[in-house]
Amino acid sequence: MPATATDRVEAVREFNRFYTHRIGVLHEGLLDTRFSLTESRLLWELAHRDGPTATDLTRALKLDAGYLSRLLAGFTQRGLIRRTRSAEDARQQRLTLSATGRRAFAPLNTRSQAGVAALLAGLTEPQQQQLLQAMATIERLLDNDADDNADAPRGSDGASGQRPQRRPQRRQKAPYLLRPHHAGDMGWVVSRHGALYATEYHWDQRFESLVARIAADFIERFDAQREACWIAERDGTNVGSVFIVQARDDATQAPLPGVAQLRMLLVEPAARGLGLGQRLVAECERFARHAGYRKIVLWTNSLLLAARGIYTKAGYRLVASEAHHSFGHALVGETWELDLS
Repeated sequence: MPATATDRVEAVREFNRFYTHRIGVLHEGLLDTRFSLTESRLLWELAHRDGPTATDLTRALKLDAGYLSRLLAGFTQRGLIRRTRSAEDARQQRLTLSATGRRAFAPLNTRSQAGVAALLAGLTEPQQQQLLQAMATIERLLDNDADDNADAPRGSDGASGQRPQRRPQRRQKAPYLLRPHHAGDMGWVVSRHGALYATEYHWDQRFESLVARIAADFIERFDAQREACWIAERDGTNVGSVFIVQARDDATQAPLPGVAQLRMLLVEPAARGLGLGQRLVAECERFARHAGYRKIVLWTNSLLLAARGIYTKAGYRLVASEAHHSFGHALVGETWELDLS
């Protein structure tokens, strides 16, 4: 029998009781300090914002304006904050932590980090990944900051003679995380290439075999000074990849001096539209320049229109094309180059 609305409410309340107890926020002073949970969060906002006003903090924390005013007055009396008049609106004051405030915040921040580290230390790596993914899911489902800010005042363009209103600051969440490859990632790269190209282009398993050989060569020859792999994560799940490697002669496998090769660009369907493909290609160019390569080459096929669009936008040019029959289809292979000089 499906859970009723009451059952669901009670389940959320039970989780709230469990989690607040588990992270120790029920004590009178948070993390063995003299600050309450609300005061600690207010210190965090002041430490991580560029001179917010009381209005900014009220909107960010969703606190009653009168209650926030009393908290700020207490901070002022204790010498924790400084107030300066806003250049945009003389009626507003910018709030920043004083040296005393920064010293008060430092142990709070350190103890909080240590507490979370201890919490994670009791979990295995897969359990930590599962926890982070679950947390990201909860945050995404319950986050309504975008809706709240949509109704915030945008300010004037100056035509009316009014001062432009400062738009509320909000935490900007990156839609994905780029990281180096870890153990197990090559298996994911091979599996997802095989599955996606079979689904979208009906390529047979010989393509997956090719990707597996490329991945194996990357691991066996890996030189961190000359080669790199980026794995893109979103909510703890892999959603993209790209490799930059030392280019080699197809016949002899001898390195081609000064030439890098971009390989195995992949973006999962769920992550398309985020600019991830362009970001991955840009990371390859940045790395290649830093490593001293003179150019980047890549091989693709003419029907991969999205990838070709990314390469064109990044400044690559098509230098050769050749018909071939691979992966169960008649295809046109293409060689593209980016001159780094």
